[in-house]
Amino acid sequence: MRLSSRWLWFLVAGATGFEIETELLVHALELKLPTDEIATPYKERPEGSESKLRTVHDGIRILRLILRLVKEERPLVFYSNFAAALALLSVGLSIPVILDYLSTGLVPRLPTAVLAMGLMLSAIISFFSGLILDTVTRGRREMKRLHYLSLRPVP
Repeated sequence: MRLSSRWLWFLVAGATGFEIETELLVHALELKLPTDEIATPYKERPEGSESKLRTVHDGIRILRLILRLVKEERPLVFYSNFAAALALLSVGLSIPVILDYLSTGLVPRLPTAVLAMGLMLSAIISFFSGLILDTVTRGRREMKRLHYLSLRPVP
């Protein structure tokens, strides 16, 4: 993948290893930058040399980067999924408490009821935090795009 080099100077990349390609691609797609694929010749590794690739370790680093970028670039999706998980857990914990209350008129498991309420409040806060952060991210993305568009073309 080849990117227009005029935007690279204002891209703040946090990646340090193999995950740099993932970060560059996400930022290029986010800003709708022109990209291109370049065919690269591959040769056999010279005898006696050993690969620097660590499949599991590098894969975990890339996966962590993807999760971080989802949180930073798509906060509504990230926090909505977190809110949905908390809400489902809250509903699952509260159903037995509600059924006990409907049948006996008492709440014998008060700590569970309080926990379910706390989880639901956390889910609501998480969802609205995602909404707010999504608005902030959209404005930041538009500012980066406008800055990119204001740069002079490279001859």
